[in-house]
Amino acid sequence: MSNIGSLSAGLGLISSNSAGDVIEVFYPSPVRGMQAADIELITAATKLHPDRSGYEALDTSQTERLSANFRATGLTDWAKLLEQADTGQWLICFTFDQTPPANIPEAFLKLHLLSHRLCKPHEQNLNGLFGTMKNLAWTNEGPVDLADLPARRLSARQRDEQLDVMSVDKFPKMANYVVPAGVRLADTARIRLGAYIGEGTTVMHEGFVNFNAGTLGAAMIEGRVSAGVVVGADSDLGGSCSTMGTLSGGGTEIISVGENCLIGANAGIGFPLADGCTIEAGLYVTAGTKVNLLDASGSRVETVKAAQLSTKPDLLFRRNSLSGAVEALPQQTQISLNQDLHSNN
Repeated sequence: MSNIGSLSAGLGLISSNSAGDVIEVFYPSPVRGMQAADIELITAATKLHPDRSGYEALDTSQTERLSANFRATGLTDWAKLLEQADTGQWLICFTFDQTPPANIPEAFLKLHLLSHRLCKPHEQNLNGLFGTMKNLAWTNEGPVDLADLPARRLSARQRDEQLDVMSVDKFPKMANYVVPAGVRLADTARIRLGAYIGEGTTVMHEGFVNFNAGTLGAAMIEGRVSAGVVVGADSDLGGSCSTMGTLSGGGTEIISVGENCLIGANAGIGFPLADGCTIEAGLYVTAGTKVNLLDASGSRVETVKAAQLSTKPDLLFRRNSLSGAVEALPQQTQISLNQDLHSNN
């Protein structure tokens, strides 16, 4: 069992379409780095292999056997779930950090691991995840396959009810699966499952956090944290600001925001930002933006592309209001978050 160190597992409740295909899985208590004894119990009761990703739906006999065994080994959360197994169809899924998701159960398990803070963004291989997942209608009755939507809508009307379609997307909102401790989420529809929301983070109404992205500690998010973007502790993303992600643009470099950074309202970045930096409100700086680097006296030292400053801390990026040139100069003070706004207990 050579890959046990990176093996993650989930006991999940299945949602299926009318054809019986799995379209979504809810994992209440995923496990990263499962104990060898629990892996052996699972592989003895199923066809799962300890060195391969995969999943298996459980029948009644497997459910009863595993429930008793998990309680004996101390995996009590899973034992309790299986004792309620008559409320739906359960499966067990194995996945590894270094292998891409091959199916819907594995894709949802990897997203759950992120939102449960069991792994950080970019610690798992998520190649092909978007193509693996189905585009679904997310409704007040849960996920619905788009092919089943007309019949489900009609069925609701015949019961004198209404099927409320809140979104049509591949990704549901995180808060329907897990709410991490110590966060404030003003509009839960704007945080996708697979977001990593650090303790002390506040996401305001216009903030957005995509999957495989998020905050590593206390942060104020009033702008967009795009797919793949990681925001350091004690940073502030101002209203309607933007961070350039890797999902749609084809780029491979991870765009990160360091600790104690401020991106002003309506500003944005397309390059990694080092600790203690500020982007002036309304200024969008891409990796190729030419920046005049100034010294403490305001004299130009050199002109470089913004990407060359990605490891240089404590800079203020601004646009010269007379010449229009983008400038970066040392700043002597760093931002400080209002601690009262981030004690989210």
